[in-house]
Amino acid sequence: MINKPKLIIVGAGEFANIAYEYFTYDSEYEVHGFIAEKKFITKKRFNGLPVSAFENIKENYPANEYKLFIAIPALDLNHTRKRLYLTAKKMGYSFVSYVSSKAFVWRNAKIGENCFIFENNTIQPFVKVGNNVIIWSGNHIGHRTKINDHVFISSHVVISGFCNIGSGSFLGVNSTFNDETSIGNDCLLASGSLINKKFKSKNKVYAGVPANEVPNKNAKDIML
Repeated sequence: MINKPKLIIVGAGEFANIAYEYFTYDSEYEVHGFIAEKKFITKKRFNGLPVSAFENIKENYPANEYKLFIAIPALDLNHTRKRLYLTAKKMGYSFVSYVSSKAFVWRNAKIGENCFIFENNTIQPFVKVGNNVIIWSGNHIGHRTKINDHVFISSHVVISGFCNIGSGSFLGVNSTFNDETSIGNDCLLASGSLINKKFKSKNKVYAGVPANEVPNKNAKDIML
C-alpha cells in the first residue's frame, strides 16, 4: 500500500466538509484530522476524524509530518482565512492546493498554495492565481489575468483577458469583467454586475451593469 501525504484541514464547517470529500476522492492526499480555533469547536469528531484546537497545532500535528489546507470560506471578506493561513505559515507549515480533475487548467497557468479550484473551471494560458484563493465551480478566467492572494470567486464568473483582481476581494455569482479591467484590494462585486473599467480603490462595493461604486458602503462591513 502506498502511503499518501498526510493532510490536516483547518476548519470544521461546510467548506471543510466539502474539502474533505474532494481531497479524499480526487487527490493524492489523506486527511488525518480537522483543526479549528477553540472557541468554534462544537464536536470532538468530524467525518470520523478528530477535531483539535488550532492553538495546539504544533503539539498534535508537527509541521515536518503534516501539510495543511485552510478550508475557511469568505468570512470577514476573506480575512479569517488570510489570518489563519499567515499564522500557520509563520509556524513553518506548508500548504497544499486542490485542483479538480474536472477543471481545465492550461499548462502554463500558475497556481499558488492553499488554493481550491472546483470542477468546470476554465483557466487559460498565462493566468496567475496567487496564494489562498478559492475558485468555486463553473468560472472562466481569461488569458494573462492575475488573481491576487486571498480572493474568493463564487460561481459562473467571467473574467476576460488581461484583468487584475485585487487581493482579498470577493466576486459574486454571474459577475463579469471585460478585457483589461480590474478592481482593487478588499473589494466586493455584487452578483450579476459588470466591470468595464479599471477600479483601483480599496474596500469598495461595486454593483450594477455597468458596475459603479455603491456610495457610503465599505466592503468589510458586508456580511458574507
